[in-house]
Amino acid sequence: MIKVCAIGEILIDFTPIGKSKNGNNIYEQNPGGGPANVSVATSMLGIPTTFIGKAGNDGFGIALKKALINKGVDVQGFVYSKDINTTLAFVHLDKNNDRSFSFYRKPGADITLTDKEVNYKLIDECELVHFSSVSLSDEPSRTTTINAIKYANKVGKLISYDPNLRELLWENLTIAKKVMYSMLQYADILKVSEEELFFLTGEKNINKACKIIQAQGIKLIFVTLGEKGATYLYKNITNHHDTYKVNVVDTTGCGDAFMGAIIYKVISRDKKLEDISKSELDDMNVFANMVGSLAATKQGGIPSMPSLAQVNEFRMKVEKL
Repeated sequence: MIKVCAIGEILIDFTPIGKSKNGNNIYEQNPGGGPANVSVATSMLGIPTTFIGKAGNDGFGIALKKALINKGVDVQGFVYSKDINTTLAFVHLDKNNDRSFSFYRKPGADITLTDKEVNYKLIDECELVHFSSVSLSDEPSRTTTINAIKYANKVGKLISYDPNLRELLWENLTIAKKVMYSMLQYADILKVSEEELFFLTGEKNINKACKIIQAQGIKLIFVTLGEKGATYLYKNITNHHDTYKVNVVDTTGCGDAFMGAIIYKVISRDKKLEDISKSELDDMNVFANMVGSLAATKQGGIPSMPSLAQVNEFRMKVEKL
C-alpha cells in the first residue's frame, strides 16, 4: 500500500566530475529534482512511495522513469510530454562543494503538468503528500500543484512542504515570495533552509522566524543549516543537532534526503503528529542529519539517497566514536 505521494519536478542534473585536458568541466548525467529525490529517499528507507510528475518523451525522460523504478518508487503518476523536452539543470560546485544551478527550462516538461494528468487516486490512497515550490514557479504546473495540495488537505492527508527557492526559475522574487508563502497554510511539516526562512519572513532570528511560520498552522518545522546541522520547532519545543563530518563530494539532494528521513520517521511512528514527544523529535532530527550527511558523500540527487541499512551502519559507527 502506497504511504507517501510526492508531486513536482523531475529533471536531469549535470554534475561536474572533473576537468578535461583543456581545463573545461566534465559533467555526469544524474537523475534529480526535489520531490523526485524525496520519493527515492523515502523508498530507500522502506516506505512505499509514488511519484506524480512529468518529463519529456526523450532519452532523458526515459532514464528518469527507469531511475525511479530502480529505486522502488511507484510510477503510476509519471507522465511523458509529447512535445516538450525534459528539464536540464547544470550544477556548479564551489570550493566547499556547495552547489548552485543553471536551468534549461523555457519551458521544460516538468512545468507542463496539467490537472488532468494528475492521478488523484494516488493521493486518496496515501497517508502523506509532499511537494516543493519549484513546481509553483510557472504555469500550468503552479495551478496543478496548488489544486493537488488543496485536494490533499481537503481529504485529510498529512502534507510536507519544501519552499525550495530557485531564484532563476521565477519571473521575479515578489511573485515567488507571495506564491511560496501562500502554500504554508496547507503544510503540516515544513523543511526550510536558513536563507529561505529569511526570504519568507524577513526575520533573521531563526526562533522568531519559525514563530511567524508556525502561526500559519504548521505543526512541525525543520530549519536546515548546511554543515551546521538543523534546528526544529514543535509547539514550544525546540532543539538543535549538528550534522556529521563526512567526505563531502556533492551536496545536491542533501536537503531532500533530510526531508525524506523526516517523512520516514513520521510515517513509521503510525501515530498522530499531535502526539509526538521531545525524544521522538530529537531522534528525527539526529536521524535526518545522518541521512543528509550520507547523501553528501555521493554524486547527484537520486543516486545519493542512502538505504536504511546504510544509515544504520553509519549510526553504529558514529555511536562507537
